[in-house]
Amino acid sequence: MIGYVTFGTADLARAATFYDAIAAEMGTSRMMDFDTFIAWGTPGGAAGIAATLPFDGKPASVGNGTMVALQAKDKEQVHRLYKIALTHGGTDEGPPGPRGDSGFYAAYFRDPDGNKLNAFIMG
Repeated sequence: MIGYVTFGTADLARAATFYDAIAAEMGTSRMMDFDTFIAWGTPGGAAGIAATLPFDGKPASVGNGTMVALQAKDKEQVHRLYKIALTHGGTDEGPPGPRGDSGFYAAYFRDPDGNKLNAFIMG
């Protein structure tokens, strides 16, 4: 079971603005907030997301092939999360829509540091 996922960032304040907006749409908020690390989620709830300045002091980097999927409530929330991401400095990686014929519906985007996410529903 995944407890949370952490993304490195070069600008914690910028990441906070992006993930505060995403978290609000998902019905949660910050659960930890330090000078170099912020985590969003609900204690005892689903997996959370964190943004951190890298502990080793080296530049944050994006994982090639790495992506975090956010489970939305419905198609409308997939669209809202995609719009929120783009409004708060994210970039498009694929607009909302069906993917294949399995009932998978998703939108893909990157956060301001280039980390890839999607918002999705199944069925």
